[in-house]
Amino acid sequence: MTASLASSDTRADIPQTTHAAVRAALLERREIALLDVREEDPHAQAHPLFAANLPLARIELDAYAKLPRRDVPIVTIDDGEGLAELAARRLIALGYADVRVFAGGVRGWAAAGGELFRDVNVPSKSFGELVEAERHTPSLAAEEVQALIDSGVDAVIVDARRFDEYQTMNIPGSTSVPGAELVLRIAELAPRPETRVIVNCAGRTRSIIGTQSLVNAGIPNPVAALRNGTIGWTLAGQKLEHGADRRFGEVSEATRARAGESARAVADRAGVRRTTLAGIDGWGRQEGRTSYFFDVRTPEEYEAGHLPGFRSVPGGQLVQETEMVAPVRGARIVLADSDGVRANMSASWLAQMGWEVYVVDGADAAEFRERGGWRAPLPPAPAARRILPETLSRSLAAGEDVVILDFTTHANYRKRHIPGAWWALRSQLAEAIKQVPKASRYVLTCGTSLLAQYVVAEAQALVDGEVWLLDGGNAAWFAAGLAEEQGETRLASPAIDRYRRPYEGTDNPREAMQGYLDWEFGLVAQLGRDGTHHFKVI
Repeated sequence: MTASLASSDTRADIPQTTHAAVRAALLERREIALLDVREEDPHAQAHPLFAANLPLARIELDAYAKLPRRDVPIVTIDDGEGLAELAARRLIALGYADVRVFAGGVRGWAAAGGELFRDVNVPSKSFGELVEAERHTPSLAAEEVQALIDSGVDAVIVDARRFDEYQTMNIPGSTSVPGAELVLRIAELAPRPETRVIVNCAGRTRSIIGTQSLVNAGIPNPVAALRNGTIGWTLAGQKLEHGADRRFGEVSEATRARAGESARAVADRAGVRRTTLAGIDGWGRQEGRTSYFFDVRTPEEYEAGHLPGFRSVPGGQLVQETEMVAPVRGARIVLADSDGVRANMSASWLAQMGWEVYVVDGADAAEFRERGGWRAPLPPAPAARRILPETLSRSLAAGEDVVILDFTTHANYRKRHIPGAWWALRSQLAEAIKQVPKASRYVLTCGTSLLAQYVVAEAQALVDGEVWLLDGGNAAWFAAGLAEEQGETRLASPAIDRYRRPYEGTDNPREAMQGYLDWEFGLVAQLGRDGTHHFKVI
């Protein structure tokens, strides 16, 4: 039986819990999902270290994948806006049995002596800073790397971010090698032991973790992180490339075998546990214990064939964004790949970050039998009156009294949307409805109408007109070749669904980029004040 987080207080009909109860669960390594249910931008301004962002608007889309055990202790937190109570009720309606609201929101957390962190993926970023502080991970300033390039020194620059991030901007001449791939691929990219290897990301974390991965694996080459990543490069006044497509290639079986031995040794040092497919049979249905199953190879490899029940989460991103896919702190994580390199290296970092992590050994090629992408488990789709894109287009052309509400991301809306559509946040639906004209018919949409279908009943309760769902969403509208509109033409809600990272792009103010670096430098001190992390660097 899982220990309860309940206190004697209640707010409405939802039980509350306190800082002391949540902190005790974290210190005792009991399972707990502390969920910040605000939109991403307010979440990024201030939240507890292990508060995972799961916005109220997306609970039906994300809950079953991110919270696989229905009796896991869940605590919802907001900033006093009432979102935590709404989220708690929504989770209870989905079948979760141990759901509580944090008393007083994030300000209550701070008032009780809890540390508040800003930005996103803070557990991983603070851990990266701890790694550098304790292991003195080698690094070079942007000016030093530029000097190496200019002098023609034998050097390889590898970008540890996702490929799409790399394509946005990259160090000139660099090659995309996402973090978990580094130990597997580096021998083919830098076969001469004297070749210098430089690892970069946009800021600091993935550069540090990537570089230290190569150091831990014992590669013979001199290796260093690009200090402060593309931010440091930009602040130094140096130019970046855009739209590059250099990617790693295939590796030989001999290289794969050597990398596998090195990765296994690192994982063993970190305390990674071992299991087999037979050993994990039933873990996904186990009462009182949450298990996550991740395939950490590239998405292309996953789609070509993967183990049943495993979700595709490339290892570098898993280490960087753990709480985004595994918000239950104290849960068990099981990793798989087809060669032991990516899984063992990713697991070595998760183990150091305090997770109970296993690597699946001994799976043969025939067991990677499932094909295609991963599909999130979802609750049954609610009933809704649907309208086809072509029918809606004719209604608009005829001047019928129709208002379109678009619940896609703000970024997607700005890129393109149905002419006349209003952009809205589900989490602020009542306020959004007040901003749009009254109509006899409202049509709801989003990317595919997957999210919008869960908003229909809520919207119907707020308006007098009929509420319909666009069949197939914006994707079906665009696929039909119908008219498009760009820009922020009609916003019924504030654009707070995504936090603009200071390391994204090159158009951020220099003060913001430098401020971000200063914030990262201070994370180790914040970890010390918080005291709940259980991080241990090997």
